[in-house]
Amino acid sequence: MTELKLIAFDLDGTLLDSVPDLAVAADQAVKALGFSGVTEEQVRDYVGNGADILIGRALSQSLTINPEFSPELLAKGRELFDDYYEQSGHKLTHLYPAVKETLAELQQAGFTLALVTNKPSKFVPEILAQHDIAKYFADVLGGDAFPERKPNPVALNWLLEKHGCTADEMLMVGDSKNDILAAKNAGCRSFGLTYGYNHGEPISASNPDFVADNIAQLLEVIAVSA
Repeated sequence: MTELKLIAFDLDGTLLDSVPDLAVAADQAVKALGFSGVTEEQVRDYVGNGADILIGRALSQSLTINPEFSPELLAKGRELFDDYYEQSGHKLTHLYPAVKETLAELQQAGFTLALVTNKPSKFVPEILAQHDIAKYFADVLGGDAFPERKPNPVALNWLLEKHGCTADEMLMVGDSKNDILAAKNAGCRSFGLTYGYNHGEPISASNPDFVADNIAQLLEVIAVSA
């Protein structure tokens, strides 16, 4: 990957484990609407497609959202979820091992780093600041930055155009099939992490170009391929 210039990272399940806080907020929201609560284990399978899908799945107790749910119910669930999640202060969220060191080394090596997450934009700056990693990213794109979220490649295509890069010069780093599919749809390579949230499926099933158990292995892949 001698031509690599731009590295796009997913956030939840890739850089930080946010499920403990997401699960508490989702549980509070569905209970407030009179539905059965959800566990952290369930929410680990439900995240990855944005907050609207997460709350729909939590209300449905399934990866498939109940088609009988009204738009009003889903909208109210999302509103409650946002309120509870904001109130959480993200106290239970933590970085995965070697994240900060890896980002620092990549930035020092001259790579342009960007964040592309399906998480609602309004929550992202505070979380990045809490973990002191905002300084590593030239661009931070939340789930509502564009009309479509990953696996749609619109955010990755925007980055390519902004930074004047070709698809061969970008790598997408993520933990779910949405990240890998977004990379494929943008024509760039992908680096899949095994430890995140992928709806109960192994990340290898999505056929990323690289699979790793620790984000620090990204440094090895870039060095070995250079």
